[in-house]
Amino acid sequence: MKSASAVGTTAVIIGAVVLFAGPVAAAGSQRVGGSGRISNEHTLTRWAHPAKVLPIRKRPRPTAHRIVSTHFLTEDRYPEVYIVLRRWTDPVGRTWFKVRVPMRPNGNAGWVREKAMGPLNIVYTKLIVNRNAKRATLYRRGKRILRVRVGVGKPSTPTPKGRFWIREKFRIHDRGGSYGPAAFGTSDYSVLSDWPGGGVIGIHGTDKPELIPGNPSHGCIRMKNGAIRRLWKKMPIGTPILIHR
Repeated sequence: MKSASAVGTTAVIIGAVVLFAGPVAAAGSQRVGGSGRISNEHTLTRWAHPAKVLPIRKRPRPTAHRIVSTHFLTEDRYPEVYIVLRRWTDPVGRTWFKVRVPMRPNGNAGWVREKAMGPLNIVYTKLIVNRNAKRATLYRRGKRILRVRVGVGKPSTPTPKGRFWIREKFRIHDRGGSYGPAAFGTSDYSVLSDWPGGGVIGIHGTDKPELIPGNPSHGCIRMKNGAIRRLWKKMPIGTPILIHR
């Protein structure tokens, strides 16, 4: 187990102290028809667990460059989560999804056959993290429902900015420990690529609330334990994250 100043890779957390895995079901699940954008990543976002291992390609055609293939599990052995941005049917009737891909480098997206994904789940939440203001704000259907102060990465190991999402959530057995009572695993990867579990950025509590707001971490987003408890209740898996400034 690393110190509280270490990046909160959920692989480390899970190996040591996880008691209970959070629910993976969202507000609803469905199939969608037609072509075009199906997630705006603000007031409505669709996500899915993979159903098959198939190539994710740069463009929606079988001969396009393969970026990577779908995989079933996160680094922590939870069901993987893909944000589904668009749906498109090609001239011969094959249906494709454009998905955000959890991998290094951050920010990848590509096209995969619809049959690679399970049922689409819907969330209406979005988390925005302002690194300069040391503030995280949760929205539901575009309306602010929670705002808390946070700690982020120090200048040498900053919290990477960009568009990400929640891939897993769980309660922590040792609630007085470095990670507080609960944690979320994200699709954001730290600059520390050799970190255990691949350097996944976490959102979690802390045993050093006096360092929040501030820059105490190796990339993780920390908040006081009361705040992480409130966030746990309000933010489901699949929630998109915007980390900026």
